[in-house]
Amino acid sequence: MLRQLRENIVNDLPASVVVFLVALPLCLGIALASGAPLASGLIAGAVGGIVAGFLSQSQLAVSGPAAGLTTIVLASIQDLGSFQAFLACVVLAGLLQIGLGFARAGVIGHFFPNSVIKGMLAAIGLILILKQIPHALGYDADYEGDESFVQPDGQNTFTEILQAIQNPTSGAIIISLISLFIILLWETPRVKRQNWAKYVSGALVVVMVGVVMNQVFVSWYPHLSIQDTHLVNLPDFSATSISSILTFPDFAQLFSQKALIVAVTLAMVASLESLLSVEATDRLDPYKRITPLSHELKAQGVANMVSGLLGGLPVTAVIVRSTANIAAGAKSKWSAIFHGFILIIVVFSFPHVLRLIPLACLAGILIMVGYKLTSPSMYLDMWKRGRDQFLPFVVTIVAILLTDLLVGIFIGILVALYFVLKTNFHSAVVLVNDDDQYLLKFTRDVSFLNKAALRRSLEKIPDNARIIIDGSRSHFIDADVVETIQDFMKTAETKNIEVELKRNKHATHPMFRESE
Repeated sequence: MLRQLRENIVNDLPASVVVFLVALPLCLGIALASGAPLASGLIAGAVGGIVAGFLSQSQLAVSGPAAGLTTIVLASIQDLGSFQAFLACVVLAGLLQIGLGFARAGVIGHFFPNSVIKGMLAAIGLILILKQIPHALGYDADYEGDESFVQPDGQNTFTEILQAIQNPTSGAIIISLISLFIILLWETPRVKRQNWAKYVSGALVVVMVGVVMNQVFVSWYPHLSIQDTHLVNLPDFSATSISSILTFPDFAQLFSQKALIVAVTLAMVASLESLLSVEATDRLDPYKRITPLSHELKAQGVANMVSGLLGGLPVTAVIVRSTANIAAGAKSKWSAIFHGFILIIVVFSFPHVLRLIPLACLAGILIMVGYKLTSPSMYLDMWKRGRDQFLPFVVTIVAILLTDLLVGIFIGILVALYFVLKTNFHSAVVLVNDDDQYLLKFTRDVSFLNKAALRRSLEKIPDNARIIIDGSRSHFIDADVVETIQDFMKTAETKNIEVELKRNKHATHPMFRESE
Protein backbone atom coordinates (compact mmCIF):
# COMPACT_ATOMS: atom_id res chain seq x y z
CA MET A 1 0.00 0.00 0.00
CA LEU A 2 2.92 2.35 0.74
CA ARG A 3 4.37 1.54 -2.66
CA GLN A 4 1.03 2.49 -4.20
CA LEU A 5 1.23 5.78 -2.28
CA ARG A 6 4.71 6.58 -3.60
CA GLU A 7 3.76 5.74 -7.19
CA ASN A 8 0.48 7.68 -7.29
CA ILE A 9 0.81 10.58 -4.84
CA VAL A 10 1.41 13.04 -7.70
CA ASN A 11 -2.07 12.22 -9.03
CA ASP A 12 -3.90 11.30 -5.83
CA LEU A 13 -3.05 14.32 -3.68
CA PRO A 14 -4.39 16.95 -6.13
CA ALA A 15 -7.44 14.76 -6.77
CA SER A 16 -8.10 14.54 -3.02
CA VAL A 17 -8.30 18.34 -2.84
CA VAL A 18 -10.98 18.31 -5.56
CA VAL A 19 -12.92 15.61 -3.74
CA PHE A 20 -12.66 17.62 -0.52
CA LEU A 21 -14.06 20.74 -2.22
CA VAL A 22 -16.98 18.70 -3.61
CA ALA A 23 -17.56 16.77 -0.38
CA LEU A 24 -17.54 19.72 2.05
CA PRO A 25 -20.83 21.40 1.00
CA LEU A 26 -22.45 18.01 0.42
CA CYS A 27 -21.57 16.80 3.94
CA LEU A 28 -22.97 20.00 5.45
CA GLY A 29 -26.08 20.04 3.26
CA ILE A 30 -26.96 16.40 3.91
CA ALA A 31 -26.57 16.87 7.68
CA LEU A 32 -28.80 19.95 7.54
CA ALA A 33 -31.48 18.11 5.52
CA SER A 34 -31.30 15.13 7.88
CA GLY A 35 -32.08 17.20 10.95
CA ALA A 36 -28.72 16.23 12.43
CA PRO A 37 -25.87 18.40 13.80
CA LEU A 38 -23.70 19.85 11.01
CA ALA A 39 -20.64 18.22 12.57
CA SER A 40 -22.22 14.78 12.01
CA GLY A 41 -21.98 15.23 8.25
CA LEU A 42 -18.32 16.22 8.46
CA ILE A 43 -17.53 13.29 10.77
CA ALA A 44 -19.22 10.89 8.33
CA GLY A 45 -17.25 12.42 5.45
CA ALA A 46 -13.96 12.02 7.28
CA VAL A 47 -14.73 8.46 8.43
CA GLY A 48 -15.94 7.51 4.94
CA GLY A 49 -12.70 8.78 3.46
CA ILE A 50 -10.26 7.39 6.01
CA VAL A 51 -11.83 4.20 7.42
CA ALA A 52 -13.76 3.01 4.35
CA GLY A 53 -10.85 4.18 2.18
CA PHE A 54 -8.32 2.07 4.06
CA LEU A 55 -10.50 -1.05 4.30
CA SER A 56 -12.17 -0.99 0.88
CA GLN A 57 -10.55 -2.72 -2.07
CA SER A 58 -12.10 -0.21 -4.46
CA GLN A 59 -9.35 2.05 -5.77
CA LEU A 60 -11.51 5.01 -6.78
CA ALA A 61 -14.79 4.90 -4.83
CA VAL A 62 -15.26 7.62 -2.20
CA SER A 63 -17.53 7.11 0.79
CA GLY A 64 -19.41 9.57 2.95
CA PRO A 65 -22.93 10.66 3.96
CA ALA A 66 -25.44 9.94 1.18
CA ALA A 67 -28.29 12.19 0.05
CA GLY A 68 -30.42 9.09 -0.55
CA LEU A 69 -30.57 8.45 3.20
CA THR A 70 -31.69 11.93 4.30
CA THR A 71 -35.40 11.09 4.46
CA ILE A 72 -34.73 7.90 6.42
CA VAL A 73 -32.37 9.67 8.83
CA LEU A 74 -34.78 12.57 9.43
CA ALA A 75 -37.74 10.27 10.10
CA SER A 76 -35.65 7.94 12.28
CA ILE A 77 -34.36 10.72 14.54
CA GLN A 78 -37.93 11.94 15.05
CA ASP A 79 -39.28 8.43 15.74
CA LEU A 80 -36.50 7.53 18.18
CA GLY A 81 -36.69 10.85 19.98
CA SER A 82 -32.98 11.69 20.00
CA PHE A 83 -29.94 11.83 17.75
CA GLN A 84 -27.99 9.74 20.28
CA ALA A 85 -30.48 6.87 19.98
CA PHE A 86 -30.19 7.10 16.20
CA LEU A 87 -26.39 6.83 16.42
CA ALA A 88 -26.80 3.51 18.24
CA CYS A 89 -28.83 2.28 15.25
CA VAL A 90 -26.03 3.38 12.91
CA VAL A 91 -23.57 1.26 14.92
CA LEU A 92 -25.91 -1.76 14.77
CA ALA A 93 -26.49 -1.19 11.04
CA GLY A 94 -22.73 -1.32 10.52
CA LEU A 95 -22.56 -4.61 12.41
CA LEU A 96 -25.34 -6.00 10.20
CA GLN A 97 -23.44 -4.92 7.09
CA ILE A 98 -20.36 -6.79 8.28
CA GLY A 99 -22.58 -9.86 8.70
CA LEU A 100 -23.91 -9.39 5.15
CA GLY A 101 -20.33 -9.23 3.92
CA PHE A 102 -19.42 -12.53 5.58
CA ALA A 103 -22.63 -14.03 4.15
CA ARG A 104 -21.37 -12.99 0.68
CA ALA A 105 -24.43 -10.83 0.07
CA GLY A 106 -22.33 -8.60 -2.16
CA VAL A 107 -23.12 -10.99 -5.01
CA ILE A 108 -26.40 -9.03 -5.35
CA GLY A 109 -24.43 -6.25 -7.00
CA HIS A 110 -23.59 -8.49 -9.95
CA PHE A 111 -27.27 -8.78 -10.86
CA PHE A 112 -27.76 -5.09 -11.68
CA PRO A 113 -28.15 -4.88 -15.49
CA ASN A 114 -25.60 -2.79 -17.35
CA SER A 115 -28.35 -0.64 -18.90
CA VAL A 116 -29.69 0.19 -15.45
CA ILE A 117 -26.26 1.07 -14.02
CA LYS A 118 -25.60 3.39 -16.96
CA GLY A 119 -29.08 4.86 -16.53
CA MET A 120 -28.26 5.53 -12.88
CA LEU A 121 -25.04 7.34 -13.83
CA ALA A 122 -26.81 9.44 -16.46
CA ALA A 123 -29.66 10.26 -14.06
CA ILE A 124 -27.30 11.37 -11.29
CA GLY A 125 -25.47 13.51 -13.83
CA LEU A 126 -28.72 15.18 -14.88
CA ILE A 127 -29.75 15.67 -11.25
CA LEU A 128 -26.41 17.30 -10.49
CA ILE A 129 -26.79 19.72 -13.38
CA LEU A 130 -30.44 20.56 -12.62
CA LYS A 131 -29.84 20.93 -8.88
CA GLN A 132 -26.75 23.11 -9.33
CA ILE A 133 -28.33 25.56 -11.79
CA PRO A 134 -30.04 27.51 -8.95
CA HIS A 135 -26.75 27.68 -7.01
CA ALA A 136 -24.97 28.87 -10.17
CA LEU A 137 -27.57 31.65 -10.44
CA GLY A 138 -27.10 32.61 -6.79
CA TYR A 139 -30.40 31.18 -5.54
CA ASP A 140 -29.63 28.86 -2.62
CA ALA A 141 -33.03 28.05 -1.12
CA ASP A 142 -32.35 24.34 -1.59
CA TYR A 143 -29.59 22.65 0.40
CA GLU A 144 -26.43 21.34 -1.27
CA GLY A 145 -26.61 17.61 -1.98
CA ASP A 146 -30.38 17.36 -2.40
CA GLU A 147 -31.29 14.75 -5.01
CA SER A 148 -35.05 14.49 -4.47
CA PHE A 149 -37.52 15.67 -7.10
CA VAL A 150 -40.12 16.97 -4.64
CA GLN A 151 -38.49 19.21 -2.05
CA PRO A 152 -39.48 19.89 1.58
CA ASP A 153 -40.48 23.49 0.73
CA GLY A 154 -43.10 22.29 -1.77
CA GLN A 155 -40.96 23.10 -4.80
CA ASN A 156 -39.60 20.51 -7.22
CA THR A 157 -36.46 20.34 -9.33
CA PHE A 158 -37.95 22.32 -12.23
CA THR A 159 -39.90 24.94 -10.28
CA GLU A 160 -36.75 25.59 -8.24
CA ILE A 161 -34.92 26.47 -11.48
CA LEU A 162 -37.77 28.83 -12.46
CA GLN A 163 -37.54 30.50 -9.04
CA ALA A 164 -33.78 30.90 -9.51
CA ILE A 165 -34.24 32.47 -12.96
CA GLN A 166 -36.64 34.98 -11.43
CA ASN A 167 -34.30 35.76 -8.49
CA PRO A 168 -30.75 35.76 -9.86
CA THR A 169 -27.64 37.18 -8.22
CA SER A 170 -25.42 38.94 -10.79
CA GLY A 171 -22.14 38.30 -8.97
CA ALA A 172 -22.89 34.59 -8.62
CA ILE A 173 -23.69 34.28 -12.33
CA ILE A 174 -20.39 35.93 -13.28
CA ILE A 175 -18.41 33.66 -10.96
CA SER A 176 -20.21 30.48 -12.11
CA LEU A 177 -19.62 31.32 -15.80
CA ILE A 178 -15.93 32.01 -15.21
CA SER A 179 -15.71 28.79 -13.17
CA LEU A 180 -17.14 26.79 -16.07
CA PHE A 181 -14.71 28.48 -18.46
CA ILE A 182 -11.71 27.57 -16.26
CA ILE A 183 -12.79 23.93 -15.94
CA LEU A 184 -13.33 23.65 -19.69
CA LEU A 185 -9.93 25.26 -20.25
CA TRP A 186 -8.32 22.68 -17.95
CA GLU A 187 -9.87 19.91 -20.05
CA THR A 188 -8.20 21.08 -23.26
CA PRO A 189 -5.27 19.00 -24.58
CA ARG A 190 -3.00 22.05 -24.56
CA VAL A 191 -3.35 22.54 -20.78
CA LYS A 192 -3.28 18.81 -20.04
CA ARG A 193 0.11 18.54 -21.75
CA GLN A 194 1.63 21.03 -19.31
CA ASN A 195 3.59 19.45 -16.44
CA TRP A 196 2.31 21.98 -13.90
CA ALA A 197 -1.28 20.95 -14.67
CA LYS A 198 -0.62 17.62 -12.95
CA TYR A 199 -0.12 19.43 -9.64
CA VAL A 200 -2.76 22.16 -9.93
CA SER A 201 -6.32 20.98 -10.46
CA GLY A 202 -8.85 23.08 -12.34
CA ALA A 203 -11.30 22.80 -9.43
CA LEU A 204 -8.77 24.30 -7.00
CA VAL A 205 -8.13 27.19 -9.40
CA VAL A 206 -11.90 27.70 -9.70
CA VAL A 207 -12.28 28.02 -5.94
CA MET A 208 -9.33 30.38 -5.59
CA VAL A 209 -10.56 32.59 -8.44
CA GLY A 210 -14.11 32.55 -6.99
CA VAL A 211 -12.89 33.70 -3.56
CA VAL A 212 -10.68 36.46 -5.04
CA MET A 213 -13.43 37.69 -7.38
CA ASN A 214 -15.93 37.98 -4.56
CA GLN A 215 -13.43 39.93 -2.45
CA VAL A 216 -12.93 42.26 -5.40
CA PHE A 217 -16.72 42.66 -5.65
CA VAL A 218 -16.96 43.43 -1.93
CA SER A 219 -14.24 46.10 -2.14
CA TRP A 220 -14.99 47.80 -5.46
CA TYR A 221 -18.33 46.55 -6.81
CA PRO A 222 -20.65 46.09 -3.80
CA HIS A 223 -23.71 45.55 -5.98
CA LEU A 224 -22.08 42.37 -7.32
CA SER A 225 -20.85 41.04 -3.96
CA ILE A 226 -22.15 37.66 -2.86
CA GLN A 227 -23.84 37.68 0.53
CA ASP A 228 -23.05 35.24 3.34
CA THR A 229 -26.14 33.14 2.51
CA HIS A 230 -24.53 32.28 -0.84
CA LEU A 231 -21.18 31.25 0.68
CA VAL A 232 -20.20 27.94 2.30
CA ASN A 233 -22.06 27.90 5.61
CA LEU A 234 -19.59 26.36 8.05
CA PRO A 235 -19.70 26.72 11.84
CA ASP A 236 -16.49 27.86 13.54
CA PHE A 237 -14.99 24.73 15.06
CA SER A 238 -11.51 26.20 15.52
CA ALA A 239 -12.10 27.25 19.11
CA THR A 240 -14.11 24.18 20.01
CA SER A 241 -12.65 21.11 21.68
CA ILE A 242 -12.92 17.81 19.82
CA SER A 243 -14.81 16.20 22.72
CA SER A 244 -17.57 18.81 22.52
CA ILE A 245 -18.02 18.19 18.79
CA LEU A 246 -18.34 14.42 19.11
CA THR A 247 -21.73 12.95 20.04
CA PHE A 248 -21.83 9.47 21.51
CA PRO A 249 -24.60 6.90 20.94
CA ASP A 250 -27.23 6.04 23.51
CA PHE A 251 -27.65 2.26 23.53
CA ALA A 252 -30.51 2.28 26.06
CA GLN A 253 -33.27 1.59 23.51
CA LEU A 254 -31.11 -0.20 20.94
CA PHE A 255 -33.13 -3.42 21.04
CA SER A 256 -36.54 -1.81 20.99
CA GLN A 257 -38.72 -2.57 17.98
CA LYS A 258 -38.32 0.94 16.55
CA ALA A 259 -34.54 0.90 16.85
CA LEU A 260 -34.22 -2.54 15.27
CA ILE A 261 -36.38 -1.50 12.31
CA VAL A 262 -34.24 1.63 11.82
CA ALA A 263 -30.99 -0.36 12.01
CA VAL A 264 -32.15 -3.00 9.52
CA THR A 265 -33.48 -0.30 7.16
CA LEU A 266 -30.21 1.62 7.30
CA ALA A 267 -28.17 -1.55 6.72
CA MET A 268 -30.25 -2.60 3.70
CA VAL A 269 -30.47 0.81 2.02
CA ALA A 270 -26.85 1.77 2.73
CA SER A 271 -25.64 -1.61 1.44
CA LEU A 272 -27.64 -1.33 -1.79
CA GLU A 273 -26.47 2.23 -2.40
CA SER A 274 -22.86 1.22 -1.77
CA LEU A 275 -23.09 -1.77 -4.11
CA LEU A 276 -24.66 0.36 -6.84
CA SER A 277 -22.07 3.12 -6.44
CA VAL A 278 -19.10 0.74 -6.41
CA GLU A 279 -20.40 -1.13 -9.47
CA ALA A 280 -20.85 2.20 -11.27
CA THR A 281 -17.40 3.41 -10.16
CA ASP A 282 -15.77 0.23 -11.48
CA ARG A 283 -17.38 0.91 -14.87
CA LEU A 284 -15.92 4.44 -14.86
CA ASP A 285 -12.48 3.28 -13.73
CA PRO A 286 -10.03 3.90 -16.63
CA TYR A 287 -8.09 0.79 -15.54
CA LYS A 288 -11.26 -1.39 -15.31
CA ARG A 289 -10.40 -2.79 -11.86
CA ILE A 290 -13.04 -4.95 -10.20
CA THR A 291 -14.00 -4.49 -6.54
CA PRO A 292 -14.93 -7.55 -4.41
CA LEU A 293 -18.43 -6.52 -3.38
CA SER A 294 -18.81 -8.67 -0.27
CA HIS A 295 -15.55 -7.24 1.05
CA GLU A 296 -16.95 -3.78 0.30
CA LEU A 297 -19.93 -4.49 2.58
CA LYS A 298 -17.52 -5.33 5.40
CA ALA A 299 -15.57 -2.12 4.84
CA GLN A 300 -18.76 -0.03 4.79
CA GLY A 301 -19.97 -1.83 7.92
CA VAL A 302 -16.83 -0.97 9.88
CA ALA A 303 -17.02 2.64 8.65
CA ASN A 304 -20.63 2.90 9.82
CA MET A 305 -19.78 1.50 13.25
CA VAL A 306 -16.97 4.04 13.65
CA SER A 307 -19.13 6.89 12.31
CA GLY A 308 -21.97 6.02 14.69
CA LEU A 309 -19.64 5.76 17.67
CA LEU A 310 -18.18 9.23 16.95
CA GLY A 311 -21.49 10.98 16.22
CA GLY A 312 -21.50 10.76 12.41
CA LEU A 313 -24.24 10.10 9.86
CA PRO A 314 -24.50 6.75 8.06
CA VAL A 315 -21.80 6.18 5.44
CA THR A 316 -22.11 4.71 1.93
CA ALA A 317 -20.02 4.72 -1.21
CA VAL A 318 -21.30 7.72 -3.18
CA ILE A 319 -21.14 8.15 -6.94
CA VAL A 320 -20.88 11.97 -7.08
CA ARG A 321 -17.68 12.14 -5.05
CA SER A 322 -16.35 9.02 -6.78
CA THR A 323 -16.93 10.57 -10.21
CA ALA A 324 -15.25 13.80 -9.11
CA ASN A 325 -12.34 11.67 -7.90
CA ILE A 326 -12.00 9.92 -11.27
CA ALA A 327 -12.41 13.17 -13.22
CA ALA A 328 -9.64 14.76 -11.12
CA GLY A 329 -7.21 12.04 -12.21
CA ALA A 330 -7.01 9.87 -9.07
CA LYS A 331 -5.31 6.50 -9.52
CA SER A 332 -5.62 4.79 -6.14
CA LYS A 333 -7.54 4.71 -2.87
CA TRP A 334 -5.11 7.21 -1.35
CA SER A 335 -7.08 10.06 -2.88
CA ALA A 336 -10.17 9.10 -0.84
CA ILE A 337 -8.05 8.67 2.28
CA PHE A 338 -6.32 12.05 1.84
CA HIS A 339 -9.66 13.81 1.34
CA GLY A 340 -10.82 12.48 4.73
CA PHE A 341 -7.75 13.89 6.45
CA ILE A 342 -8.09 17.21 4.62
CA LEU A 343 -11.71 17.47 5.85
CA ILE A 344 -10.55 17.14 9.45
CA ILE A 345 -7.53 19.45 9.20
CA VAL A 346 -9.03 22.28 7.17
CA VAL A 347 -12.51 22.32 8.74
CA PHE A 348 -11.16 22.44 12.28
CA SER A 349 -8.15 24.67 11.57
CA PHE A 350 -9.22 27.12 8.86
CA PRO A 351 -13.03 27.39 8.88
CA HIS A 352 -12.87 31.14 8.23
CA VAL A 353 -11.14 30.49 4.89
CA LEU A 354 -13.76 27.97 3.80
CA ARG A 355 -16.55 30.44 4.60
CA LEU A 356 -15.21 32.69 1.84
CA ILE A 357 -15.98 30.13 -0.90
CA PRO A 358 -19.00 31.10 -3.08
CA LEU A 359 -21.43 28.26 -3.74
CA ALA A 360 -21.52 29.48 -7.36
CA CYS A 361 -17.97 28.28 -8.08
CA LEU A 362 -18.71 24.89 -6.45
CA ALA A 363 -21.81 24.73 -8.66
CA GLY A 364 -19.57 25.15 -11.71
CA ILE A 365 -17.43 22.20 -10.59
CA LEU A 366 -20.43 19.96 -9.94
CA ILE A 367 -22.13 20.88 -13.23
CA MET A 368 -19.07 19.63 -15.09
CA VAL A 369 -19.03 16.45 -12.98
CA GLY A 370 -22.68 15.99 -13.90
CA TYR A 371 -21.96 16.53 -17.59
CA LYS A 372 -19.30 13.82 -17.57
CA LEU A 373 -21.82 11.41 -16.05
CA THR A 374 -24.55 12.16 -18.58
CA SER A 375 -22.58 13.00 -21.73
CA PRO A 376 -24.46 12.79 -25.07
CA SER A 377 -22.09 10.02 -26.22
CA MET A 378 -23.56 7.71 -23.55
CA TYR A 379 -27.09 8.20 -24.91
CA LEU A 380 -25.90 7.58 -28.47
CA ASP A 381 -24.03 4.44 -27.42
CA MET A 382 -27.09 3.03 -25.62
CA TRP A 383 -29.28 3.84 -28.64
CA LYS A 384 -26.96 1.84 -30.89
CA ARG A 385 -27.22 -1.16 -28.56
CA GLY A 386 -30.89 -1.62 -29.41
CA ARG A 387 -34.27 -1.19 -27.82
CA ASP A 388 -33.78 -3.83 -25.12
CA GLN A 389 -30.83 -1.78 -23.77
CA PHE A 390 -32.02 1.74 -24.55
CA LEU A 391 -35.50 1.55 -23.01
CA PRO A 392 -34.39 0.28 -19.55
CA PHE A 393 -31.65 2.96 -19.68
CA VAL A 394 -34.14 5.78 -20.38
CA VAL A 395 -36.78 4.47 -17.95
CA THR A 396 -34.16 4.31 -15.19
CA ILE A 397 -33.16 7.92 -15.86
CA VAL A 398 -36.74 9.22 -15.79
CA ALA A 399 -37.69 7.13 -12.74
CA ILE A 400 -34.68 8.35 -10.72
CA LEU A 401 -35.31 11.96 -11.73
CA LEU A 402 -38.95 11.81 -10.61
CA THR A 403 -38.54 9.60 -7.50
CA ASP A 404 -35.23 8.69 -5.88
CA LEU A 405 -32.22 6.50 -6.55
CA LEU A 406 -33.40 3.16 -5.18
CA VAL A 407 -36.98 3.42 -6.45
CA GLY A 408 -35.71 4.45 -9.88
CA ILE A 409 -33.22 1.55 -9.94
CA PHE A 410 -35.98 -0.90 -8.99
CA ILE A 411 -38.23 0.37 -11.80
CA GLY A 412 -35.33 0.17 -14.26
CA ILE A 413 -34.56 -3.41 -13.21
CA LEU A 414 -38.21 -4.41 -13.78
CA VAL A 415 -38.11 -2.99 -17.32
CA ALA A 416 -34.76 -4.68 -18.02
CA LEU A 417 -36.13 -7.95 -16.63
CA TYR A 418 -39.09 -7.70 -19.02
CA PHE A 419 -36.72 -7.56 -22.00
CA VAL A 420 -34.59 -10.38 -20.61
CA LEU A 421 -37.65 -12.62 -20.23
CA LYS A 422 -38.99 -11.59 -23.62
CA THR A 423 -35.69 -12.44 -25.30
CA ASN A 424 -35.51 -15.70 -23.39
CA PHE A 425 -39.03 -16.69 -24.45
CA HIS A 426 -38.24 -16.21 -28.11
CA SER A 427 -34.73 -17.66 -28.14
CA ALA A 428 -35.66 -20.80 -26.18
CA VAL A 429 -38.17 -21.90 -28.84
CA VAL A 430 -36.99 -21.63 -32.44
CA LEU A 431 -39.17 -22.45 -35.46
CA VAL A 432 -37.73 -22.71 -38.98
CA ASN A 433 -39.26 -24.07 -42.16
CA ASP A 434 -38.59 -25.06 -45.77
CA ASP A 435 -41.90 -25.01 -47.66
CA ASP A 436 -44.15 -27.37 -45.70
CA GLN A 437 -41.29 -28.92 -43.70
CA TYR A 438 -40.93 -27.41 -40.18
CA LEU A 439 -38.39 -27.79 -37.39
CA LEU A 440 -39.28 -26.70 -33.85
CA LYS A 441 -36.21 -26.70 -31.61
CA PHE A 442 -35.69 -26.04 -27.92
CA THR A 443 -32.32 -24.29 -27.62
CA ARG A 444 -32.24 -24.43 -23.82
CA ASP A 445 -34.31 -25.51 -20.83
CA VAL A 446 -37.96 -24.57 -21.21
CA SER A 447 -40.33 -23.73 -18.37
CA PHE A 448 -43.99 -22.78 -18.14
CA LEU A 449 -42.87 -19.23 -18.97
CA ASN A 450 -42.09 -20.45 -22.50
CA LYS A 451 -45.51 -22.01 -22.99
CA ALA A 452 -47.00 -18.95 -24.70
CA ALA A 453 -44.09 -18.74 -27.18
CA LEU A 454 -44.42 -22.47 -27.87
CA ARG A 455 -48.14 -22.21 -28.57
CA ARG A 456 -47.62 -19.27 -30.92
CA SER A 457 -45.05 -21.30 -32.83
CA LEU A 458 -47.30 -24.35 -33.09
CA GLU A 459 -50.21 -22.22 -34.30
CA LYS A 460 -48.12 -21.26 -37.33
CA ILE A 461 -48.00 -24.86 -38.59
CA PRO A 462 -50.42 -25.16 -41.56
CA ASP A 463 -52.55 -28.16 -42.47
CA ASN A 464 -50.87 -31.03 -44.36
CA ALA A 465 -47.43 -30.00 -43.12
CA ARG A 466 -44.69 -32.02 -41.46
CA ILE A 467 -42.98 -30.89 -38.24
CA ILE A 468 -40.03 -32.25 -36.30
CA ILE A 469 -39.90 -31.28 -32.61
CA ASP A 470 -36.36 -31.41 -31.19
CA GLY A 471 -35.97 -31.14 -27.43
CA SER A 472 -32.96 -33.42 -27.16
CA ARG A 473 -30.68 -30.68 -25.88
CA SER A 474 -32.92 -29.50 -23.05
CA HIS A 475 -32.05 -30.77 -19.59
CA PHE A 476 -35.37 -29.57 -18.21
CA ILE A 477 -38.77 -29.43 -19.92
CA ASP A 478 -41.66 -28.27 -17.78
CA ALA A 479 -44.74 -30.47 -17.49
CA ASP A 480 -46.86 -27.66 -18.98
CA VAL A 481 -44.64 -27.67 -22.08
CA VAL A 482 -44.90 -31.48 -22.40
CA GLU A 483 -48.69 -31.26 -22.11
CA THR A 484 -48.81 -28.52 -24.77
CA ILE A 485 -46.84 -30.75 -27.18
CA GLN A 486 -49.08 -33.73 -26.44
CA ASP A 487 -52.23 -31.65 -27.04
CA PHE A 488 -50.81 -30.43 -30.35
CA MET A 489 -50.03 -34.00 -31.44
CA LYS A 490 -53.65 -34.96 -30.84
CA THR A 491 -55.08 -32.02 -32.80
CA ALA A 492 -52.46 -32.50 -35.56
CA GLU A 493 -54.15 -35.70 -36.66
CA THR A 494 -57.34 -33.81 -37.58
CA LYS A 495 -55.30 -31.34 -39.70
CA ASN A 496 -53.22 -34.03 -41.42
CA ILE A 497 -50.05 -32.66 -39.80
CA GLU A 498 -47.29 -35.23 -39.45
CA VAL A 499 -45.46 -34.83 -36.12
CA GLU A 500 -42.11 -36.42 -35.35
CA LEU A 501 -40.24 -36.17 -32.06
CA LYS A 502 -36.51 -36.16 -32.63
CA ARG A 503 -35.01 -38.57 -30.15
CA ASN A 504 -31.50 -39.67 -29.28
CA LYS A 505 -29.97 -41.79 -26.58
CA HIS A 506 -28.20 -38.82 -24.95
CA ALA A 507 -31.36 -36.75 -24.42
CA THR A 508 -32.07 -35.97 -20.77
CA HIS A 509 -35.84 -35.72 -20.90
CA PRO A 510 -37.71 -39.06 -21.33
CA MET A 511 -39.96 -37.59 -24.02
CA PHE A 512 -36.97 -37.18 -26.35
CA ARG A 513 -34.77 -40.06 -25.17
CA GLU A 514 -34.30 -42.93 -27.57
CA SER A 515 -35.15 -46.25 -26.04
CA GLU A 516 -32.25 -48.69 -25.72
